[in-house]
Formats: sequence, C-alpha cells, structure tokens
Amino acid sequence: MAGWGAAENPSETKDVRSAATPVTFAGTVGLFMSAATPPAGTAVLFLSPWGFEEMCVRKFWRILAEDLADIGIPSLRFDYAGTGDALDVVDEGEGLSLWEQTALAAAAELKSLSGCERLILVSQGLGGTIAARLSERLADIDGIAFLAPVISGRAYLRELTVWSKMIDEGMGLEEAQRQTDGVTVASLRMPDTVADAVKKLNLMNLASLGTPNCLVLTRPGRPGDADFARHLETLVPHVEQSTYEGYDDLVSNPTIAVMPAVSGSRVVEWARSLASGQTRPIASSPAKMANAAPLIGDGFRETPLRFGKGGRIFGILCEPEGERRGATALLLTTAYDRHAGWGRMSVSMARSLAHDGIASLRFDNANVGDSPPLPGAPGQVLYSREQQQDVTEALDLLEARKLLPAFAVGRCSGGYLAFHAALRDARCEGLVTVNPYSFTWDESRSVDEALRYAPRSLETYGRKFLQMETLRRLFGGQIDAKSALRNLATVLGRRALRSSRQLLSAFPFLAATQGPVINGFRTLTRRKVDISLLYSAHDIGLDHLHEQFGQDGDGLKHFPGIRLTIIPEADHNLTPPYARKVYLHEVREMGLRLGKA
Repeated sequence: MAGWGAAENPSETKDVRSAATPVTFAGTVGLFMSAATPPAGTAVLFLSPWGFEEMCVRKFWRILAEDLADIGIPSLRFDYAGTGDALDVVDEGEGLSLWEQTALAAAAELKSLSGCERLILVSQGLGGTIAARLSERLADIDGIAFLAPVISGRAYLRELTVWSKMIDEGMGLEEAQRQTDGVTVASLRMPDTVADAVKKLNLMNLASLGTPNCLVLTRPGRPGDADFARHLETLVPHVEQSTYEGYDDLVSNPTIAVMPAVSGSRVVEWARSLASGQTRPIASSPAKMANAAPLIGDGFRETPLRFGKGGRIFGILCEPEGERRGATALLLTTAYDRHAGWGRMSVSMARSLAHDGIASLRFDNANVGDSPPLPGAPGQVLYSREQQQDVTEALDLLEARKLLPAFAVGRCSGGYLAFHAALRDARCEGLVTVNPYSFTWDESRSVDEALRYAPRSLETYGRKFLQMETLRRLFGGQIDAKSALRNLATVLGRRALRSSRQLLSAFPFLAATQGPVINGFRTLTRRKVDISLLYSAHDIGLDHLHEQFGQDGDGLKHFPGIRLTIIPEADHNLTPPYARKVYLHEVREMGLRLGKA
C-alpha cells in the first residue's frame, strides 16, 4: 500500500496528501481522518499504548489511518489526558479512569465527525485494556483489534523496567543519571495511580467483552498472547489470530523503527471485512464540522493546525495568553520522534516559553509522526534536502500570522536542520542547536547505517570499557564486538584528524579550507544571526565540532557572536532535569533578545 514507504518510487508525482484534520475535545488533541470514499457506517478509533511504545507507534497509526481512509473507513487517533499534546492534569484520578474518560470522549467525537454509528477499536499495548473497558460502556462496537496487548500488568511493569534500563544504557546514561522513581521509560513517567492500577490488571480474568469480533496480533516468543486469544474464544463468537510480524523492529527505537507493513495490511483487511459486512446505513444526521479550538492552559493557548502545500504538515502553535514579547521559536523534531519531543520536552518547553511571552511552533516533518510523506522524496528523510522545504513552509506560516522574527531550535538531527534552515532563509534570525551529530552530511553515506551504528565519543568508550558490566556483556556475546571496534576505530581516526587541524586556532585564514561548515558559520555571522551551540560534555557531536574548530573549540574565538555551552554529566537526549533547564534558558534568552531587536 502507498502509505508504507513514502516514496518507494522517487519519480512518483502523485498529489500531495493532506495531514489528518486536527480537532480538540476533552482537553486533548485528536486527528480525524475522513474517508476518501463514502463510508459504510463504521469508523475506527485508535487506542494507543503508553509512553515510549506510543512514540514508536505514532507513525504506524498514521499510515493505518490513511490506508483505512482509502477504503472508506474514517478514523480518529488522540492523546490520553496528560500525555502528548493534551493538557496536563492536576488530579490524576483513580487508576485508568482518566484515560478511559478521554477515550469515551474520543468515541463520541468520532461518531459526530464521521456520522458513523458503529466503531472498530484498534489498540496496542495498554490501549487494549482501554478497549476492553470501552466495549462494556459503548454500544455498537463491531470489533476490537488487540495488537501486542498487555495481558498481565505485573509482567508488563517488569518489562518496562527492563525496557527503561536498555534505553538508558543505549544513551550512555550513568546509573546516577537514570530516572528510577516510579515507572519511568525514556523520560516519560507513568502516573502513580495508573501504575498501581496496571499492577492489578489481568486480561485473562475478563468475564465478558462487548463485541462479536476480535483480532489478536501475537508477538513471537510470547505464548501468553496466544493464550489470551484462546480465552477470547470463550467470550466472543469470532476471534482471529495472526503473528505480529515486525513488532520488535517497530518498538525498539523510533529513530530506526521499521513499519510492520504485513501486520498493518492484516489489520486493514480485517477492518474492511467488518465494515463491508455492515448493512446498517450511515447515520441520517450530517457529520459535524471538525473544530480545533485552542487548548488553554497556564499562560498559554495551543492551536493544532495543518500548513504547507495542501495542508500536508501537522503541528501545534503555542502562543502566550498575554502579550507576546519575544521572537517565535521554531521547535524542530529530532529524528523520527513526534513533535511532542523526547519525554514531552518540546511540549514543556513550548508552554514554559509562552508563559514568558514567547510563541512557538512544533511540527512533524514530512514522513515523521503525523505528517504524510512528500511525493518524490526519499523514504529516509533524515539529513535530506527535502526537509528544508518543511521548514520553509513553517516560516511561511509564521510570516502569514505575523509571528516573525523567528529562530530555529533543534537537537541532534534537528540541530543539523536548524543550521541549514538559518543558512537558507533570512527569516530565521537565530539558531539554537543541541548535540548535533554534524553540521554537514556526506550524501553518499547511508543514513540508516549511521543511525544503527552511531559511534560515541572516545571518553564514553573509555568509561564504558572500565565498567565490569560492559566487560561481562562483551565476553558474554551481548555486545556486537565487530560494530563496537569499528565505531572505536572511527572515533580514533577523527581524533587523529582533529590533531592535524590544530593550525586552525593559530591561523584563522585557514578556516576557509575547512569547507561548508566554517563557511556556513561565516555566512551566518555576517548576517548577524544569533547562534548558541549546546553540547553534552561527552557527546559524539562535540568531536565533530572539534574537527572543524580545533581542540576545545578554540577556533570559535574567530566567531565572537557564537556562544558555546558544555553541559556536564548529561546524555545526548538531555535526560537530567538540570540539563533541560540549561537548554530552556538558552532558548528563552534568545527569544527575548531577538524580540527586542
């Protein structure tokens, strides 16, 4: 299906596909995908997993929604209260009740928007529990798809503990830097009341289910999933079971996630079979017009919107409730993380900035999260030239809404994009980058390979090697020794290259020989672009900076307008709270400076 690979054929010239229509309800943001053909009276409500798994599934949900729309099935996907783009909650309520209430409101919204009376619930992970509860409270549920459901709450929480440690180790976090209070995975903390309720969950104890049809996608090596499918056969007339092919590749890391096309097609065909067998007509009352009224919070208002050619890009405009007094921050995504950011970093930053009078726009680049791919663009969009078009159209939106001046903010690949956005577009008057892997990219190099086998700094390798746990894993075969040695050789080679460039700090006229990066910074400096570079003390990106500007960045003294900040004891994703405060401070100060200019 066309949705699975952005541009399998780069020469395709198909029309640009619009992003789903944003709506707001019950203090949250939803995305309604209308049917491309007259609907048969059945719509799909997506019920997401929690936390890191939700980040990985976000793009998968969008692709499923597009494929369902193509066969006449409208759908709605949304954020639970207190997650994603939803407003934060003061009272977490009891257990899963708050998320269940959000899901009930979403079901009502979907019926109103689509005119459909009947629903199919498509769930993954913890969303399966919400689906089971909704089926007992809503009539006309034609079917429930359980994708990798959470069957035992206790087992799930143990799995999250392991998942959290693996993610933290992958980021190079020291034990003291890890967030170990409560249930925390990838800087996302599960509310304590939810965790307490999850601990008591056991779907094998379900005594009834308010639907005649179920689809269970079982994970390889998880016999409990098949046991659950057999239990459902005692509760409902029709149960289908398939292997969740590609599950592990989907949820391992949003940066390198592979969309499970075979499993996705299985879900779409199952939904088609239920919808096509429906004889009841669509509701006689006309569908409600979609409305994306701003969500109002403490000192901010957020408006979900579409922009760009054909409304192809989805984003959130966050504005101060009071007087605007700063430049507008363009918060760029990192890799394939949704626009809410790693650990909701972009959400919290946007709302904090608005409290100080600074507006911001956060959005998903094409083929990231909720924005569909750009026809003709490569399937791998990171470090591609096409992403610059997304930023240009974002600046067009800000200009049309009289929200200039603007400045670009990005971490890792978002920092690379911010640098090039500032070079290409004079409307970008400032630049804040955090841990950019590099400011230039060799287009002959495979982005996929670089993402999967990204080297770390030499200091990080040194600390890791001295840890007994690392040695045990190495000799136990749990670490890919070949890849580790290759990455270490790469870092040593770069260190040697840097040593040969020490003349840079002594002879500034040699800077031009360093190529596009130095020349790019010269261009930005001539334009008086405000520039702030932030790095974690042992980030691999700092090695790349030293390649260009010499040891300890001494060559930056020839660019007096550039501020360099090194954050001690922080990882690539700025997990420690103090590191995020440094980041927020730099962005806030730049916004206020440019607002006065």
